[in-house]
Amino acid sequence: MKDSQLSNSWSESTQGDEEVTRAIEALRQQMMRDWWRVCLALWLTIGLLSLWWLRSDFQELGEYFTWSAVRATIFFKRVPSVGLISCFALTFGLLLSESRQILFGLSAGERSRLLTQLNKINEQGSSHPQWKVVAPKADCPKN
Repeated sequence: MKDSQLSNSWSESTQGDEEVTRAIEALRQQMMRDWWRVCLALWLTIGLLSLWWLRSDFQELGEYFTWSAVRATIFFKRVPSVGLISCFALTFGLLLSESRQILFGLSAGERSRLLTQLNKINEQGSSHPQWKVVAPKADCPKN
């Protein structure tokens, strides 16, 4: 489906383009919050264990820093090094993604993917786990 068809199928069940934009932004924010939770969990588990395993190497690097010592630490202690590199890579990727979103907004591909996800959520209705994220007012009784 093209963007216009996706937008039209979503707009038919909501109140126009403002509602679609709000739902897309809410869905994107929830997705980023979930990724930050994964990042935090990664740092609290693998990151801390990796730092603990490398503590003696960090002490040595603090006293006699050379790039060959860094290289030897990464090469000879692969498991904790890969754990730490994974933590840094995910954190850097999330920061880059957030910065790109702030500076340039949603790309056409991201918008299309989020619209597809919104259509799936809308089709399933209130039984979908993300329904409250996209349509929080739909569950509230009207006074």
